[in-house]
Amino acid sequence: MEKLVIGILAHVDAGKTTLSESLLYLNGKIGKLGRVDNKDAYLDTFELEKARGITIFSKQALFEIGNIQITLLDTPGHVDFSAEMERTLQVLDYAILVISGADGVQSHTKTLWSLLKKYQIPVFIFVNKMDQSGTDKEKLIKELKKQLDEGCIEFEQAEAEDYYEQLAMCDETLMEAYLNIGFLETELIKKAIKNRKVYPCFFGSALRLQGVEEFMHGIELYTVIPEYPHEFGAKVFKITRDNQGSRLTYMKITGGSLKVKDVLTNGTWEEKVNQIRVYSGHKYEAVSEIGAGSICAVTGLTQTMPGEGLGIEEASSAPELEPVLFYRIILPEGCDPRVMIPKLRQIEEEEPELHIVWDEQLQEIQVQIMGEVQLEILQSQIQSRFGVSVTFDQGRVVYKETILNTVEGVGHFEPLRHYAEVHLLLEPGEPGSGLIFGTDCSEDLLSKNWQRLILTHLREKTHRGVLTGSAITDMKITLVSGRAHNKHTEGGDFREATYRAVRQGLKQAESRLLEPYYSFQLELPEKMVGRAMADIEKMHGTCEITQSDGNTAVLEGSAPVTTMKNYQMEVVAYTKGLGRLFCSLKGYGQCHNEAEVIELIGYDSERDIGNPTSSVFCSNGAGFIVDWDKVKDYMHVESYFSKKEDTEETTKKIASYVEEQWISPDEIGQIFNKTFYANQGKRSTWKRRKVSSRSYDEPSRVTYVAKQKEFEEEYLLVDGYNIIYAWDELKELADKDMDIARIKLLDILSNYQGIRKCEIIVVFDAYRVSGHQEEVMDYHNIHMVFTKEAQTADQYIEKFTYDNKKKYKITVATSDGLQQIIIRGAGGALLSARELKADVEMANMKMMQQHQEMQEVNRKFLRNTLSQEAKQQMKKMFEEAEE
Repeated sequence: MEKLVIGILAHVDAGKTTLSESLLYLNGKIGKLGRVDNKDAYLDTFELEKARGITIFSKQALFEIGNIQITLLDTPGHVDFSAEMERTLQVLDYAILVISGADGVQSHTKTLWSLLKKYQIPVFIFVNKMDQSGTDKEKLIKELKKQLDEGCIEFEQAEAEDYYEQLAMCDETLMEAYLNIGFLETELIKKAIKNRKVYPCFFGSALRLQGVEEFMHGIELYTVIPEYPHEFGAKVFKITRDNQGSRLTYMKITGGSLKVKDVLTNGTWEEKVNQIRVYSGHKYEAVSEIGAGSICAVTGLTQTMPGEGLGIEEASSAPELEPVLFYRIILPEGCDPRVMIPKLRQIEEEEPELHIVWDEQLQEIQVQIMGEVQLEILQSQIQSRFGVSVTFDQGRVVYKETILNTVEGVGHFEPLRHYAEVHLLLEPGEPGSGLIFGTDCSEDLLSKNWQRLILTHLREKTHRGVLTGSAITDMKITLVSGRAHNKHTEGGDFREATYRAVRQGLKQAESRLLEPYYSFQLELPEKMVGRAMADIEKMHGTCEITQSDGNTAVLEGSAPVTTMKNYQMEVVAYTKGLGRLFCSLKGYGQCHNEAEVIELIGYDSERDIGNPTSSVFCSNGAGFIVDWDKVKDYMHVESYFSKKEDTEETTKKIASYVEEQWISPDEIGQIFNKTFYANQGKRSTWKRRKVSSRSYDEPSRVTYVAKQKEFEEEYLLVDGYNIIYAWDELKELADKDMDIARIKLLDILSNYQGIRKCEIIVVFDAYRVSGHQEEVMDYHNIHMVFTKEAQTADQYIEKFTYDNKKKYKITVATSDGLQQIIIRGAGGALLSARELKADVEMANMKMMQQHQEMQEVNRKFLRNTLSQEAKQQMKKMFEEAEE
């Protein structure tokens, strides 16, 4: 049997679920028409859906029309659950768009139409509720043509004289065929519908079963059955759990077939299929094999994600509709948030747009959602699933950031025995374009493998802006240059350099704060239009009158979500129930109160240790932090802008010096400052010599000294207990007596200080000691700190580093991975426990060498001061001693 997957979409209350019931009833799948009002609809199987009377989760039903088996996917109509609907679009062959004849084309209908266009899904339109008084078919078809597309054609009047003429106007191929033979063959019409040139429109009442059979016949007659490849492919579009808690991965098979016990992989994980289920409503049939074109739910997969492609199938792009509201989850007293997070992750798997976030600094769980109805549903889900009663704060909108000018961001990461430098070109993008990544970097500068790794690091993280710490968007980021070290570069080095390059570029750029906007359609009595337009202006929105019949007017426009999200209740109040407001998410635009929001959030990009703006350079065997505004004075690769702007000038300069001649150091410095070393802050030290054109072909022969930050004092901070447990000999002592191990470490570092000649602070935790105050004391020539109650050694070191990074050169000795990341961000250089031990041993060897050399000097001095007679006596004494 041939197979089709058809999704049914609509604005809320358009009658989508009722049409689904009618299709199933007329095809014999259900014996009784269910109703949303009666809470017995076949596809609204969840208690929350029955209670609210809305579709929340997409579900499927199977029925046959003629020789076609149709999998009908019922999607949510409420705007708060648009992301669930959009994920379903990825697997559709056709879509049914339901429009209320009483309401016409609404704002959310246009959003749905835009998404269907984005995913290139052919559409059948069913205009419902035509039994209600006041509905006008001719007026509605004109509205569909104007608001949606000229290709909207009424298919119920196939025998009308102008039917073929209307179809011919939609496509050149149809026009040519019509002019040749005077009518259009069904195959041509089917192809035009499949190619989204024609959109068949049917009218009726799903509740009264009017026009539904004609609609089904149209689907049977005018759809094209897809062809699928023999090689296996599948597209994942939903994750849920059944009543027993089993994880279900919903997918469409897009090639070959799938069998129970088959092993699936996406390249990083590999798991076995335990069971294949074909659902219809809340019931399912377990099958051993399923072919292409079918929708199924699979158990046994634990790592799949919505939008993921398996086999030959590519992954989908990120959903266009995304959450715009941000709330803090308030847990009941005694509920540990760290225990709650894994549970909430289960819900996030099923609804990825929720974005459950743990804020380590604030020690709170945050969630992003589409609207307040979704908030109520989430609260109910947490209660029913986990028995935890949560509440939410008042929330705020999700802001984003972009840039207005083009800049070059530079990130450098070079602690001891590590190396990476990355140059990124940051350019403003089109509104709504998101982030676009590319590369324009020569492989002579950076190998293809490193370039791919950098692009991976750009895509793997949500990059934060510098105004409020919000995610950046509408920007093109291009890799233009970089450098690796043959011996010292590791993969993680480019991650650090890439992140820092993005942040360094954002610090230079002119940033702009963006906020979400609603598109709205407001219907109200014409005499109240003035009041409405004044309200919209106060809300910093724009609007225009699109319809007016003397009694009712329609305003359409857009306004910020923050100002408009509670306007519905106000409309109902001042219109005495006669006004209706329909809103849908339009996208992001310039924040109307940018300065106020920035001040309210109070974000400090310099103190965001998880997203550092600085870079790490190396000098004299130790890394040191360079602030973002000084990075280009230290960078090792020339500026992209300098290289681009000065190419022609460089060529002219080289040509003018082809003949050998004497050049002064000042002239040489000027030439190279404009070419190879422009804008790098590198000062060349020259000896006067004769230069030929060959010198410019080999700039690596030029010697220069990098300008480095001067520090009056150097500090070494040692995480005491971390080092004790990292060094075997100290760990053995600690197992017996921690005090002995601590004294041993202090003695070792005291000797080390004599060679290193820096201030050494050894920090020990005392945060578990109730009431303990911070204690600082000297031990010989070093300092020892015991932290106060509730303060770890990590926190003390981090604070000291951040507070003093501009005054001192600071190095931290620790092997704590998290602490290393924090210290890099806070502005300190690093030594691992192993590196510190090697440094100490080298210092001890140097000290012994100096001691031996001093003894030899002393012996020579003593021999030189003795008389000849005394020397003879000493020689005689040594000889007698040997005998």
